[in-house]
Amino acid sequence: MEVSVLNIEGVDTGKKVTLDDSIYGIEPNDHVIYLDVKTLLANKRQGTHKSKEKSDLSGSTKKLKKQKGTGTARSGSIKSPVFRGGARVFGPKPRDYRTKLNKKVKQLARRSALSYKAKDQNIKVIEDFNFEAPKTKQILDLQNKLQLTDKKTVLVLPNPNKNIYLSSRNLKELKVVTASDLNTYDILWAKEIVLAEGSLNVIENILK
Repeated sequence: MEVSVLNIEGVDTGKKVTLDDSIYGIEPNDHVIYLDVKTLLANKRQGTHKSKEKSDLSGSTKKLKKQKGTGTARSGSIKSPVFRGGARVFGPKPRDYRTKLNKKVKQLARRSALSYKAKDQNIKVIEDFNFEAPKTKQILDLQNKLQLTDKKTVLVLPNPNKNIYLSSRNLKELKVVTASDLNTYDILWAKEIVLAEGSLNVIENILK
């Protein structure tokens, strides 16, 4: 699949690059995409939730009333879950949500997600660029010239670039990632994928 290379003015440079069909042209596997996204989201969870059970509460353990003859249900400690202010039964406890997914499964998921974007013609390739200083106005101008204003966009760079990252971090509709950190969730989140020309080789080395 051939794609034209644009410059940061949004103008066709006349160059074309070929997107590898083994990455951008496969038959997508929806189940593998689901597994990878579920794993990515689960691994982000802190798992620090905690509610107090009977042993965690401070309070008297004195029996509230006699066992029989009151005409009501028997009751023991005031920390019982049936009383207001009492403990919680089977509440959440700290736990680790992380799960493992095989490397080849994650690669297939990313190839499947990229193939969906390529099929819908939602992938743009631009020349490698840099900003001399971090300015949000520069990245907004780039979005406007590429006709990506108000579209969820992932900009993929070959290497970390502090100035581009700082220019974009206030924009909710734009994520800047390096090619080595590109994941299935980011690809699906975006309406458009913008690949810096140098990132193509990095993606091919990782996903081939």
